[in-house]
Amino acid sequence: MMKILVVDDEPDVRTLFEQRFRREIRSGALAFSFAYSGEEALGYLHEHHSEVVLILSDINMPGMSGLELLRRVRTEPAPPPPPRVMMITAYGDDASRTQALALGADDFLTKPVDFAALKEKLLALPSA
Repeated sequence: MMKILVVDDEPDVRTLFEQRFRREIRSGALAFSFAYSGEEALGYLHEHHSEVVLILSDINMPGMSGLELLRRVRTEPAPPPPPRVMMITAYGDDASRTQALALGADDFLTKPVDFAALKEKLLALPSA
């Protein structure tokens, strides 16, 4: 089972992911946890770091941005292995994309998220 932490300040994100990945959740292939801010995500990671295989984070959030979360995940000491990180932002935000890749993002998605493409990417990743 691959455990994914989704970080996005939009309240409907949880419902959207649970609907789009219903089959994968039910089969046990994927498990999702949700944080609604960068600060909440860091707290979750400190408590559950060894469980999370992938972080899927929005870039533009109030408080700690997804880029700051990425920077901290990549630079602060944590038990190995560091999780993979995919960043999500509004279409055409090339400056954020460049910065995210420079900070160590593994992949980059644009909103609106293409759930079919995301599902393919997630299921292709090794689960540990």
